[in-house]
Parts: sequence; structure tokens; C-alpha cells
Amino acid sequence: MKEKYMPLCKTAESTEEAISRLVEIVKVLRIECPWDKVQTHESLRGCLIEESYEVVEAINKEDMGNLREELGDVLLQVVFHASLTEERGDFNLCNVINDECEKMIRRHPHVFLEENLKTIDKVLEKWENIKVKESGEPDQASRLVKVPKALPALIRAKKVQKKAADVGFDWDHVDPAMDKIREEAAELQEAYQNEDRQQTMEELGDLLFSVVNVARFLEVDPEEALNFTTDKFINRFAYIEKEALACGKRLEDMSLEEMDVLWEKAKQKADFHK
Repeated sequence: MKEKYMPLCKTAESTEEAISRLVEIVKVLRIECPWDKVQTHESLRGCLIEESYEVVEAINKEDMGNLREELGDVLLQVVFHASLTEERGDFNLCNVINDECEKMIRRHPHVFLEENLKTIDKVLEKWENIKVKESGEPDQASRLVKVPKALPALIRAKKVQKKAADVGFDWDHVDPAMDKIREEAAELQEAYQNEDRQQTMEELGDLLFSVVNVARFLEVDPEEALNFTTDKFINRFAYIEKEALACGKRLEDMSLEEMDVLWEKAKQKADFHK
């Protein structure tokens, strides 16, 4: 260890010292490390997304040790981006933290001011009203446009639909939304039969959007629902491969009909319903 960096090896004893330690480490990396010194906001975008999903994975698994680690990785990304902007003279980590503190105080008048909101619904309604006022959006369409395109498509669709529904652009109940799925499925089939690739893509998008709308009515998270089914597929696929190997066969050498027999067996097992 180089002597000048020895102080950075000492474990911090307070949150303030720990943040300062991480900030200094990033500054050193920006000077000393060939990889770190060439990074930009653009090159780090994927890292931030990946680390955020790893936090979610740790939460889903209820793995507190891994959650601690992954939160640290996300914090590193925040500090790194703030370090880049500080180098350019735009803003620093202190600005980021203070801005967030002030935003939280503004959006929680029921906590920091005398205003009294007794229910969660009222709190959320106030939160949204304050967000709209702060954004200065001139019309409702602007609220839809500002839903980030970087979000996973199912989550973005749900958020856009919710904002439209907030101003009354919505059905009264789920049945018409269900009918819309059938309508869009028929239009997708027609586009496919016409061998119109562009129209097929558009109709598939319409179908997915309609499915998200039904999920919203049913209060089911479409992202969670699709992940659940994907995991179920993986479990059942692993079962048919295991059963095939037990019979001395490889999946690659089996017909689809043979694999379907094992697939149906997997569907009957309670373990593979989740």
C-alpha cells in the first residue's frame, strides 16, 4: 500500500466519515486507475442499471448480506457520477444530497409543516400534486412524455397508463380492457398472415400494452407476473431435461412431442407451479 493512501484503508466510524472515505477513493481512482479515469456518464449507464437490478434481486431473495453489498455498489455509482460532474464544475455530491433533502421536506408537508394528512391515499395525492407543481408541466401529455424511456417497457407502460387514468382517460372496469386484448390479438394474427413485419411489430406492441392495462385493473404488477412465469418455465424446463437424462436421452436428440410429454408431467407437479 502506498503510504499516501494509507488513511483510506482505515474503516470509518460514522456515516459522514464513510461517505467522505468513498468520495476520496473515487477521486484517487479517477487519477490512478486506467479504467476509471476514462469513464463517462454514458459509459457508466449500464453499470447503474445492472447494480440497481442486483439490489432488487437481493431484496427478492431476502439476502441481507448481499443487499448490504449491492447497496454499496449503487452508492458507488452515485458517488462516481457526482465526481464526474464535480470535475466539470457542474455540481458535487453535497449538492445532490442537499437537493434531495429539500425535495423530501417539500413533499412531506404533513411531517415537516403543520399540515395534517391522516391517510396514505391523501399523502400520495399530495405528493403527486406537489410533483406536478414543481415540474411546471404545461399539459397532461407532458406528464406522460416525462416517464423515462430507460424504464423496462412493462413498467413504463403501466406508469403512462396510470397517469392517463388519473385524469379520467380510462375504462370504468376491466371487461372492456379484456375485450381489447382479444381485439389486438386478432389484429396481430392478421398482420402476421399478411407478412407485414412493421405492422406485426406494432400490433404486438398494442397487444402487450393491452395486457399491461388489464394487469393494472387487476392490481397485478406485470413485471412481477412475467418474471414469475419465466421462473416457472425455467423450473419446468429443468425438470424435463433431468427426466430426459435419467432415461439416457439429451433434449437435442428428442422430438418436440417427446419433450411435450415430460412438460405435461412437470405441469402436474406442485413444485413447478411457482
